[in-house]
Amino acid sequence: MDVVSDAISAVRTGRPSSNRLRVSGSWCTRLAPYEGAGFHVVLAGGCWLVPDTGGEPVTLGAGDVVLLPHGAGHVLADSPGDTARAVPFEEMRRPDGDGGDGRAVELLCGKYRLDRSRTHPLMAELPEVVHLPNRVGRHPELRSAVDLLANELDERRPGACLALPSLLDLLLIYMVRAWMSDAETGSWPSVLSDPVTTAALRALHSDPAAPWTNDRLAAAAGVSRATLARRFTALVGRAPMAYLTWWRLTLAATRLRDTDASLATVAREAGYGSPYALSHAFSREFGVTPGKYRVSAGSSR
Repeated sequence: MDVVSDAISAVRTGRPSSNRLRVSGSWCTRLAPYEGAGFHVVLAGGCWLVPDTGGEPVTLGAGDVVLLPHGAGHVLADSPGDTARAVPFEEMRRPDGDGGDGRAVELLCGKYRLDRSRTHPLMAELPEVVHLPNRVGRHPELRSAVDLLANELDERRPGACLALPSLLDLLLIYMVRAWMSDAETGSWPSVLSDPVTTAALRALHSDPAAPWTNDRLAAAAGVSRATLARRFTALVGRAPMAYLTWWRLTLAATRLRDTDASLATVAREAGYGSPYALSHAFSREFGVTPGKYRVSAGSSR
């Protein structure tokens, strides 16, 4: 597994949901804050997104994609003016056609369910609004995913019930990738562009249960132990073994949340020699035993 895949997998739960919105004329709708991530794909026309957080309004055009990775509340409207007129998204009328005024707008609006209890720092540092404009030659894989989504929505071919959620999962990966390639701030784009740190992270994520030491990890990255410690800690914000401990416990939490695997199995997969060793480390990190965590996580799903 690579870091981006793991960062998404650790927090993602359930299946994404989506709604197609067709509006025209004067319109304004509010989407409430959400314990997950929201997204919009502009299939036709254009509109404005106004964040509740007080950020600048964002103009969206056909082919644009926007991700709200922290579930911030926001308004979508034909203009960025009076947002007090916004009606809840669930009550929004969605007429077909353009109403004769030539200003038809069509969007795919959706949500990803996320468990924020153990958010990977890569996901945590995403901005409140990630706007990915439709520019020729930029992020071709994202553009292809948008085209595939549009076709799947239009034609409702056999197998659409499986194809659509899968394409939405793909869209999330491509949105995060696109942000990383465009980002002018944030540490994780720098982390994953550094060959030494990337090699170390790939090794840890590929086999987190291995008996890693600083010397063994440095050898895998092809540098000295001192060089690895200096570069990894400076970029990631944790020493290599501290990051490994955090990641192992995150994996254990994910397995406890998503599966019925025994504590012994979870411990072995996370790199702990016994259920007792995992329970001790888990309780110190989470403040609860693995068993209580599993019950709590299961009740919240």
